[in-house]
Parts: sequence; C-alpha cells; structure tokens
Amino acid sequence: MYVAVKGGERAIDNAHDWLAEERRGPQDVAELDVAQIRTQLGLAVNRVMAEGSLFDPDLAALAIKQSRGDLIEAIFLIRAYRTTLPRFGYSTPVDTGAMACDRRISATFKDVPGGQVLGPTFDYTHRLLDFALEAEGLQRSEAIAPEAHPVMPRVSQFLNQEGLIQDEPRPEVDAVPGDLTRAPLELPATRALRLQALARGDEGFVLSMAYSTQRGYAKNHPFVGELRIGTVAVEMEIPELGFAVEIGDVVLSECETVNQFTGSKTEPPQFTRGYGLVFGQTERKAISMALVDRALRWKELGEDDKGAPAQDEEFVLYHADNIQATGFLEHIKLPHYVDFQSELELVRKLRREADARVRPTEAAQ
Repeated sequence: MYVAVKGGERAIDNAHDWLAEERRGPQDVAELDVAQIRTQLGLAVNRVMAEGSLFDPDLAALAIKQSRGDLIEAIFLIRAYRTTLPRFGYSTPVDTGAMACDRRISATFKDVPGGQVLGPTFDYTHRLLDFALEAEGLQRSEAIAPEAHPVMPRVSQFLNQEGLIQDEPRPEVDAVPGDLTRAPLELPATRALRLQALARGDEGFVLSMAYSTQRGYAKNHPFVGELRIGTVAVEMEIPELGFAVEIGDVVLSECETVNQFTGSKTEPPQFTRGYGLVFGQTERKAISMALVDRALRWKELGEDDKGAPAQDEEFVLYHADNIQATGFLEHIKLPHYVDFQSELELVRKLRREADARVRPTEAAQ
C-alpha cells in the first residue's frame, strides 16, 4: 500500500473517492446501468467472461462498470469473485455438435448440410462511423430472426469419410482433465491444460502468437474448417438420480482449423486440426486459439521444432495470462524506495571508482 506517501491512508481514501467520481462522470449525463452494458456491450462482456473463467453476463457487466471499461481490471474482479464460490461438481462435456447455431461458417466447403449461417458479424460491414447511432431513440428496421436450423454435422466429418484428417484420440472414460483454476500450471502440459490456458489467456497475446504462425514463424497457415457460435446445454450428473440433468445453457464460440501436414516418421500425409473453444461470441479468440493449439502440437505430430515463439510451450503458456502479466508489470509503480537507494548508492560507488582510475591517467599525461 502507498501508506508511505504524503497523507497515508487518508490519501488512499481520497484516491478511492476520486476514482468513484471519475467512474460516475458528470451528473448531468445519465448513469450507465448494468443491464445496458450486458445487452449493448455484449462483446466486451463475452471477453470478460472468457478470460475470467466464469459464465455470468450480469457479473461481467458489473465488473466492466466498476472498472470504468478497463477489461483486464474487470477480468481480475471476476477471477477474484469466482474464487469465493463453492464448487458442487463438474458438468459433463458439452455437445457442441448439437449447438443451436446463431452463426456457422466454413472456409473449406461452400455447400455444407445446414448451410452457411452468417449471423451477427462485422465481417460484411463497412468500417465507417455510423453517426446515426448518436441519435437517441432512433428506430431501425427490425432484424429478421433466422429460422431454426437442424443439427449441423461437423465439416471435419466430410474429410473423415476419406481418412484425410487426423483422428483425435478419445480421452479415457474416467480420465479427469486438469483444472488451472484449482492447481498451478505444470510443464509439460497436456493438450487439455494448454487449451484452458489459451482460453483464459489475453486475447491480444493469443492473437499475436497466432498471427506470428501465419507470418512464417511455424509455417502454420490453416483453413477455417468450421466456426460456429451458439447455445449449448450444460448437464450435470446427479449421484442420487444416477443420470445427468440439464442445469442451464451457455453461449460458446468454437473453431476447428484444417492444417496441411506432409507427414512424418510416425504419421502419413493428412490434414491435422487446431481447436479453440471460448465463452460467448469471441470468434477472433477462438480462431487464434486454434492456430496456437496447432503450433504447440508439433512434438506429438513428429514435426521438427522450428524454434518459433508459438511452438515454445513454456513461453506461450507462462506469458498468455493478462492478470499475471499485469500484476508483475504494474507492481513496479509501487514504492521501491529501499531497492532504489541501494541501486543509487551502487551507481555512485562505481562512478567514484571510475573517476579514481581516470585521474592518475590524466596526471601522467
């Protein structure tokens, strides 16, 4: 704490009050409420839920309001809150194949069962400021709600019919994946833990790692086999009942990439996969995850290590988390008076010694 600065705790209390004033803003402007943030800033809410590891749109919206829109601070608030929640058990794996899709596209096949569903996306908008949004109460034409879509088979199933894409190994029935929210990361990490770390990782960092693979650092330029966004049911086994019951639903973004693979000493030429799964409509993050996931699989696929940053498991996983990065970065603005004084004295001593060596030389000349 900044108790050593002028004013001590009183100064800290005043800083809190000033922060509250800044967060509220001018009193003549209507206060932004949590419902408005949840419903109108949905993509920010989705990011906070994804990187905060807690699916709760109301709490994510509250955290965004409290943090004045600083999403990393909001993520910190959500993670701190979730540590106070009791854990009753684990859900069964969600069936994303049965997702009720609001958006489903494929860059590999034009005509897929269920069709291409563009959904709500910026992909086809002009990047021009819409000043009409400044007009309060502007009535816009009603969007046409899409018809209910049937269950959409995965695009990778078409490639599987010819054995052209790598089969994903099935986990053991009783195998319990690790949980990064309960235990620290250990290396080497399983793929399940790697995907958890990427899902919780900073979107900008994961995006940068993914971009680097496309720019030649790992030579990873895939096709988006399928990107789907929608709602899936969450089920939980109830011991007293002996079967699973539905306890709610969540919105997820899922991406599966198709990557060319020339084969290795252990694997034939085929396509391989990258995978990303994130809370909410966070498709940029899901695609980035899939690219980095594939880059990190070089060893299990028998590929050569090209020394690319995105292939370095320790580098990627230990630096992806924005809460850890923020804490370590921002701690340097806290008081370091004693440390600095020791450094200052050391520099002064070195300068005195340097000056003492120079004077005899000058005198000899």
